[in-house]
Parts: sequence; C-alpha cells; structure tokens
Amino acid sequence: MPVTYKVLTPHDLDTIVSPRGEFARAVLLGLSKHEKSLPSRYFYDDEGSRLFQRIMHLDEYYPTGCERCILENHRDDLADLLAGEPFNLVDLGSGDGSKTNLLLSRFLERRLSFRYVPIDISEAAVSEQAGRLETTWPELEVRGIVAEYFDGLLWHSRDGSRRNLVLFLGSNIGNFRRSEARTFLRTMWSLLADGDLLLTGFDLKKNIDVMMRAYNDREGVTREFNLNLLRRINRELGGSFDIGKWRHYATYDVFSGAMESYLVSRVEQEVEIREINQRFHFDPFEPIHTEYSYKFLEIDIEELGADTGFLIEDQFYDDRKYFVDSLWRVEKPIA
Repeated sequence: MPVTYKVLTPHDLDTIVSPRGEFARAVLLGLSKHEKSLPSRYFYDDEGSRLFQRIMHLDEYYPTGCERCILENHRDDLADLLAGEPFNLVDLGSGDGSKTNLLLSRFLERRLSFRYVPIDISEAAVSEQAGRLETTWPELEVRGIVAEYFDGLLWHSRDGSRRNLVLFLGSNIGNFRRSEARTFLRTMWSLLADGDLLLTGFDLKKNIDVMMRAYNDREGVTREFNLNLLRRINRELGGSFDIGKWRHYATYDVFSGAMESYLVSRVEQEVEIREINQRFHFDPFEPIHTEYSYKFLEIDIEELGADTGFLIEDQFYDDRKYFVDSLWRVEKPIA
C-alpha cells in the first residue's frame, strides 16, 4: 500500500498563511502585551517535537503511560465499533505515533479496512513516522499531512467518501482556555461529517504533587522544551534571546484548575527580533506565559461535548483514573 505525505503550502488552501509569517505575527502580538505570552502551539518545531518525545518517556510524565493503558485495554472496543465499513484513522498531532501504533496493529490484525492519516506541524515527525510504518506494516495505506490541525483536516475533508475516527490524544485539549476549547471543538465538528467519531484525551484533576512533578522533571527535559521556544525565535525570526538569562517555571493554579508554564527573565534585558523589526524590554523576574494545561472533572467533559455538538459514546479510563479518552460522535441536524 502507498505511504505518502503532503506538505501543505499557501497555494493549497486559502486559509493557510506562510508559517513563518504566522509565527512572526504571534510573537509580535504576544510580546507586545502588558502580560507577555507566546502560544504553546509554537513549541512544536522539529526540535520541540523531539524534546516532547523525550518528555513522554519520563517517569514523572504520567499521561503517556495512562493513555497507553487505555488504548491497550479498549482498542478492541474501537475495532468492534468500526468493523464492517472503510474508514480513515486521522491522527492530529501524530508525533512519533507510538501510542497510535497500538490501534494500528490491532486494526490490521482484525483486517479492518482503513487508511491512516497522520497530521503534524513537523515535517520531520511525519516523514520519519511514514518511513517506520512502511517498514513495519507495508500493507498499511498512509497519507500524512504536514500542516496545522484545521488546515490538515480541511484538506483531508475534500475526500468525504469514508467515515473518520479522529484522534486528539495526549492532553492537548487542555492547552486551550475553556472558551477556546469550545471554539476549537466546534470548529472540528464543522469540518467533520455526521456520524464521524472523535477520541479526545482529557487529563483529570488529581493529587497536585503528581501534576507538579510531571511539569518539573528531574532531568530538565521540560525546561529545555520550554526554552526551545526562545531558540526557535532566534533561529527563525532573527531573535537575540540569551537563553542563559531565562528560566522555566511551572505551577498549578488552584482557581483555574490548570498547570501553567512560564519563561522568566532572570535580569533586566532587551531582546531584538529582526524579522519583525522590534525590540522588547524585560524587567527582572518578568514572565512570558507559554502554556496552559487544564485539568478536568467528568462534568467538565460532559458539558464541553454538549456545548459543541457532540454526543458522548463512551469514556475509557486508565487503572488509576488519572486520565480519560472520551469517545464522541458528531451529530448534525437533518437538513
């Protein structure tokens, strides 16, 4: 079966802008605020994606192990649901595909008729995964897409001949504020067809010390993952960030229910970014907010599904109930 991938360009979809132009705009807007911030989606250049693969294998970072347990225990339930008709397995933010491989292997064993569609912003991640899959399962049809989530989904939706099971694994939905999460999921709903399925990972509220350790690992990989955002600005936008003058800081906000990550200036300093022709002043201890990672109660998940047009089909938990993969179905009104 063919193993291919497509790098989307501004010519493919009217909604796509130059990735560097979009990044530059986000940096200009974020660092011009009184309370400076940078969007977490820009963590994931090729180097950031490699660092996140390391994070997922850390002892402290529990979501990966929890979700592997869920997929191992419930992949037959998903296979039963999808048997009997061709479908697309669409993997948003596919990374190295290590967790998804649990589904691929079982679906192939069960001789299900499906195509695998990994979508990731990192071309290296998609091309490397495609190469591994071609070696491991030469019978598997793979159509990778290098793009942002919705650009990739929009491109993919032009072929509407099959049902879709969309994977949004990890705890990526937690990176959005609650209002943003509703917008994100409603947009996804609009790009999918009636009866399509979405499997989304939600990190549940739990012992605060467990969550703090997950974002402050002993090896410092999470620190390097956050600092890589500044290195990316230096590489791609001509920034002058001195990485040694910054530190990673992560904490839990008990009011919002989110782990929050910051890059904190150690000294008073000025940073030039040539691509946007701007200089930014930072006071000592001034933070740049880089990430929310919201944690959920079951009622939060139920309300989010109802607010965005989905019906909850099932909830799959790990053994400790640290994490849940929630299976939703798209329901669209009859015209």
